[in-house]
Amino acid sequence: MRPVALFTSAAAPILLVGGWMFAEVLQPPGFDPVRDTISQLAALDATDRAVMTTALIGTGAAYLATAYAFGGVRRLGRLLIAIGGVGTILVAAFPLPAYPLAHALSAGVAFLALAAWPLFAADRGEGAARALRPPLTVVAGIVLLALVAWFAVAQQADVLVGLAERVAAAAQATWPFIVALSLRNVSSRLADQRTAASS
Repeated sequence: MRPVALFTSAAAPILLVGGWMFAEVLQPPGFDPVRDTISQLAALDATDRAVMTTALIGTGAAYLATAYAFGGVRRLGRLLIAIGGVGTILVAAFPLPAYPLAHALSAGVAFLALAAWPLFAADRGEGAARALRPPLTVVAGIVLLALVAWFAVAQQADVLVGLAERVAAAAQATWPFIVALSLRNVSSRLADQRTAASS
């Protein structure tokens, strides 16, 4: 793992959650984050839509940088993170209500890719980072996919849509950072072993 991965993976949840929290404050009375989606904060008719638009682009860029920097992660897992990053940027590029189909497709691809990547990043090697070992990657993937399913059901029922989306998006943004911390621990342990062996 490249050292920068720790910073890029931390940037994604900070930009995403910080972006929507700041953008929500700027909205007129009546906006409800439990009901209203993140996309509505970047919609063409949103107040100061540039805040959430910038946050989405920054989050997508952070995912792309993390995928590049995750040298110790299996290639397919990294590819899915990158796809999630591109999808996130496209969500901002196709705002509502002007581009409903492109927006929905971009969001769907991003959500599914960022939920599924742990399942394809499993590493059964003896020195693998704990967050990349199969039991934990399977649990992470199932939980993230379940949160996406909750969001889909919430959309159909029109109940707690904003809450479901925010929980799913925040969880997806946070998991790469947890993996980065786990990879750093492995790197530190290997460095200590090399130091001990050379002394």
